[in-house]
Amino acid sequence: MKEQILAVQRMQDYIEAHLEQEITLTDLARVSLFSPWHSYRLFRDCLGLTPAEYIRRLRLSRSAVRLKQENCRITDVAFDLGFGSVDGYTRAFYREFGCNPGAYARHPVPIPLFIPYGAKFRELRKDDVDMKQVQSVFVQVIQKPERKAIIKRGKAAEDYFAYCEEVGCDVWGMLMSMTSLGGEPVCLWLPESYRAPGTSVYVQGVEVAAEDNVPVPEGFDVISLPAAEYLAFQGEPFREEDYAEVILAVQHAMERYDPAVIGYAWDDTNPRIQLEPRGERGYIELRAVKRNSKV
Repeated sequence: MKEQILAVQRMQDYIEAHLEQEITLTDLARVSLFSPWHSYRLFRDCLGLTPAEYIRRLRLSRSAVRLKQENCRITDVAFDLGFGSVDGYTRAFYREFGCNPGAYARHPVPIPLFIPYGAKFRELRKDDVDMKQVQSVFVQVIQKPERKAIIKRGKAAEDYFAYCEEVGCDVWGMLMSMTSLGGEPVCLWLPESYRAPGTSVYVQGVEVAAEDNVPVPEGFDVISLPAAEYLAFQGEPFREEDYAEVILAVQHAMERYDPAVIGYAWDDTNPRIQLEPRGERGYIELRAVKRNSKV
C-alpha cells in the first residue's frame, strides 16, 4: 500500500483518538511523517475534505450521537467536542443536519451522520483477495421476530462496492442515526419478491419492530419481514485491513455448509443479512432456514 495512503490513515487515527482535544495541522503532520503543507494536500486529495472540515463534521456527528443516547446538556456537548461557543455549535449543527441540537435532543429524527471511512480501505477490493488461511467459523441458530426494514434501494447492485457506487457510502451515516432492533444497521440481499422493478438485490437499512411508527427518510422504502429462523455465521476477530479475506472465508463456509445436518433447509424466500464487518467481533452473515419436514 502506498505510503501516502498510510499517512492519511495515520492522520485519521490521530483525529479519532484526540477528537475531544485541540488538533492542529502540526499534530497531523507529525503523525503523517510529511510536512504540514504536504500533509494537508494528501488529506484533502484522498478524502475530499480538508482536515478542518473532516474534524468539524466528525465532531458534529459525535455530538448528535451523545444528544440522542445520553441525558446531557447542549452546553457540555458543545465544549466537550471543541466548539468555542454554544451559538457557534448550534449554527454548525443546523447547517450540517437541518435542525438545531435542542430540537434534535428532544425528538431525534434520522439525520446523515458523517462516517469516516479509513483511507487504507479505499485501496482494498475483493478482486485482490488471496485466501491462504482457513479461519474458524462459528454457526448458531437465531430467531428473528416479525419486523419491518427501512431500506435504501440501489439500481443493480449485488454487493457492497457496486451499491456504494450507485447510492454512495453516506447512506450508512443516515442509518446509524436511526434506532434499530439489533442496535445497528444491516445490509440485505433481497429475494425477488421484495424488490421493486429496476432496483438492486443488495440494499442497506435498519430493522424495526413491526408495530413501530418511525419516521422514514425521503428516498427510503419500508418492507415487512416475517418471523424467521436464521443461521448466523461468525468468523474470528480480524485486522481491519484483512476484512475482504475474512468476508470471503465466512461466505465460503456458508456455501459449503449443509443445514440438513441440524434438521434444517435453506429458506431463500427471506433476505440474507450482512452486518458491518468489525475486527473486534469477526464478520457476521445470516441466512434464513426452515425446519426440514423430512426430519
